[in-house]
Amino acid sequence: MKIAPIMRVMNSCSEIEPLLVHTGQHYDENMSDSFFRDLEIPVPDKCLNVGSGTHATQTARVMEGFEKILLEEKPDMVVVVGDVNSTLACALVASKLNVRVAHVEAGLRSFDRKMPEEVNRIVTDH
Repeated sequence: MKIAPIMRVMNSCSEIEPLLVHTGQHYDENMSDSFFRDLEIPVPDKCLNVGSGTHATQTARVMEGFEKILLEEKPDMVVVVGDVNSTLACALVASKLNVRVAHVEAGLRSFDRKMPEEVNRIVTDH
């Protein structure tokens, strides 16, 4: 949901060439397709089709797929949204490849490190 207004602004700016990557972490109709349709999010340029799995499996699959995209596309910046495993994975890959990262949701904090989402936010922000 957070990417919808960001994509509208990026698509209206001639200096920005956005590339939308859908990790496929959320892949069923209610968690993915309906958001793209209802929020008028463009069809992703790339899809990693990660699917479900353990935190480690999901994160590793996103990292492997996203690294290939960054090496091929060589972006100036990566914008990640939310607090899911794919947010963490993409931020980590970008950081290791010296690509700047912008995190939408960086200020949200629960201070409960038992929550996977809080760990993802903390690590992404660092």
